[in-house]
Amino acid sequence: MFRPTQLPTPDQALPGRATPMPILEPHFVFGRPLRAPLPEGMEEVMFGMGCFWGVERKFWQHPGIWLTMAGYAGGLTPNPTYKEVCTGMTGHNEVVRVIFDPRETSYDDLLKLFWENHDPTQGMRQGNDRGTQYRSGIYTYSEAQAEAAEASRAAYATRLAAAGYGAVTTEILPAPPFYFAEDYHQQYLAKNPQGYCGIGGTGVSCPIGLKA
Repeated sequence: MFRPTQLPTPDQALPGRATPMPILEPHFVFGRPLRAPLPEGMEEVMFGMGCFWGVERKFWQHPGIWLTMAGYAGGLTPNPTYKEVCTGMTGHNEVVRVIFDPRETSYDDLLKLFWENHDPTQGMRQGNDRGTQYRSGIYTYSEAQAEAAEASRAAYATRLAAAGYGAVTTEILPAPPFYFAEDYHQQYLAKNPQGYCGIGGTGVSCPIGLKA
């Protein structure tokens, strides 16, 4: 399938729909409703780092994670379907939204996981997966998250440059609306352990504490 590597303009984007994606199944690993409200004391993050199947598994395996969910964000089309996102004409990225307990893990820990498990220098692709839906992105829910994300990008860019990589292309934006992906995408690699996982890191470690 042809996937553009340029984001659509508003007049090019598909119209979408007002009806949200129906999500009927609970989280396959944690057993919690995917539309559960944010529990008191928990925090949320959202990342794009390639095909969301493998990305979501990385996060649900991490200590201190309460819930993960696959979806679409950063585009123009309301409530898109997977087929629409794959055309490149919604502008959305494949993302994973994560709810975590800051008493058990930290935002810095999750940023480290993000940077070390994909190649953030590849623009509109990740490995063999090409298109705008595979771009690297951090979508922040507070000013503190934004500042930490920017600092981590600068620190990791220095390490990557020293290892011979090009410029970091990761976008860092305030969290846009999150649209759930279809049920069959949720926790896909828990349901299909031998399924496709296209993510892989550079082998360059991110500085501990995310400071240069």
